[in-house]
Amino acid sequence: MEVSFLQIALTVAGGLGIFLLGMKYMSEGLQAVSGERLRKIISVATNNRVMGVLMGILVTCLVQSSSVTTVMVVGFVNSAIMNLMQAIGVILGANIGTTITGWILVLNIGKWGLPILGIASFFFLFSKNDRVRYIGMTIMGIGMVFFGLELMKNGFKPLRSMEEFSAWFHAFQATSYLGLIKCALVGMILTMIVQSSSATLGITIGLASTGVIEFQTAAALVMGENIGTTVTALLASIGTTTNAKRAAYAHFFFNVIGTIWFIALFPVAIKGLSSLIAAKTGFNPLDIGIEDMDEKEFGQIITSGIALTHTTFNVANVLIFLPFIGLLARFVTKICPEKNTKEIGHLTYLDVRMLNTPSLSIIQSQQQIDFMGESVSIMMDKLKICLESDKQDAELQRKIFHREDILDNVQKEIFIFLSSLVSGQVPHDITKKAHVQMRLADEYESLSDYAANVLKGIKKLEEMNLPIDGPAREKLLALHTRVAIYIDKVNGYVKKGEKTDLLSWATTEGAAIGALMKEFRRQHLERLQNEEVSPFFSLAFTDILNYYRRMKDHALNIAEVVAGEK
Repeated sequence: MEVSFLQIALTVAGGLGIFLLGMKYMSEGLQAVSGERLRKIISVATNNRVMGVLMGILVTCLVQSSSVTTVMVVGFVNSAIMNLMQAIGVILGANIGTTITGWILVLNIGKWGLPILGIASFFFLFSKNDRVRYIGMTIMGIGMVFFGLELMKNGFKPLRSMEEFSAWFHAFQATSYLGLIKCALVGMILTMIVQSSSATLGITIGLASTGVIEFQTAAALVMGENIGTTVTALLASIGTTTNAKRAAYAHFFFNVIGTIWFIALFPVAIKGLSSLIAAKTGFNPLDIGIEDMDEKEFGQIITSGIALTHTTFNVANVLIFLPFIGLLARFVTKICPEKNTKEIGHLTYLDVRMLNTPSLSIIQSQQQIDFMGESVSIMMDKLKICLESDKQDAELQRKIFHREDILDNVQKEIFIFLSSLVSGQVPHDITKKAHVQMRLADEYESLSDYAANVLKGIKKLEEMNLPIDGPAREKLLALHTRVAIYIDKVNGYVKKGEKTDLLSWATTEGAAIGALMKEFRRQHLERLQNEEVSPFFSLAFTDILNYYRRMKDHALNIAEVVAGEK
């Protein structure tokens, strides 16, 4: 008995591992192939609840995991990319989208899982075309899913002949409301442990299609799995903003309330669903046993019944909840009120929750780049006020230096985030964009350093009791204005991702700024020669001119990177 049990456990564990790895490869492959479509789907997020649901369905079909979708939504809300109403709509759609896994498993190609895996792996390993590689990766994942499921089924088969297990499983039969609740709790706990409703669905189908558990017991387990999958989003919401926590709570309450009403109507619902299967196949899953018919045919009918139950349960839940999204939003807002203290603006911080979806992670990191560009422009605006004023504002200076410190940290976060992103299976175009963003982050951080250096030069003159006189101030303001406009225009190209005429304009204007700086330096040296200014003032002044030239150089570097020259 011990040896048999060990063999069963090892076979099932191996099958589950291959199944989970297959889901991962299928998800990553689909994301890589449809990355641009995924970005477009996210970009149409609106407060229209129906559009939100549709978006959730499509995204979950593409990433092949409702857990990934909900964690992604929590990340978006945390970063203020989505609001609560949009997030709830997407979460509702994710619950429908995740049912596609069951219908994939309905396909009777279990014995072909290993050949599919083997053939697809050659395309994945040896093709030099990115698209072909990731299509191969997707098909390889599908093969692994079916091969893993087949291994689990084979592992579960001996359990039918073990009286101890039959007696144990008999205690978890969905023949009464107490039994229903027990089964739902088992499904919930199992999903909480493995952190994947797809995995527990695979286990459930493996047990049911081999006759170890009855159809209605499997259906009750599926309902519990819907509650268990919410724990992923709840864990992801730890340490997030109040709105992100509300999105996770909305997912939890939606699934819990839906499960409660479905359990209440379970006897009627399961008979109706079984009748539909009987009308299609000629066999009622409630009345058949594996001993009465061919094993493969039995498994096909039971798998179809589980997939139909899963889909019906989630579609019915969404249709019932859809008119009450606003009410659900108000409810989670009430149980999770705003904090009295001001929360950190998470737009300035990357969210590692997004790393599972590279095509969307690159959008979030681009927003970080845009934030850096906007921050440099803010620094330039404040710096201009410092140049115009005879008496320096200590608070204004503190804000400029503080902004420079923030950009130092943001650059580090971007490098860590993007390094983690490109370390996995990521399409070439995502890797290329990540490298571009790393370079842009470096250039923007350098821009902020030189803006701070200009302020340090002004402070140095003030400490030496050498005020900036009229002619010097006029030159600095003229150069500052020209460089600030140059940076703003480059920022516009970065934000829009445009390349048309960028390099020719940036090169011409950059050369003009360089010539202006040299002319101002020549004029200043004449003043020094005529003893109109002191040598100490001249040294600090020319340093400031050089800082502006370096700012122009880094802005030109940004333009060249965007244009694809560097």
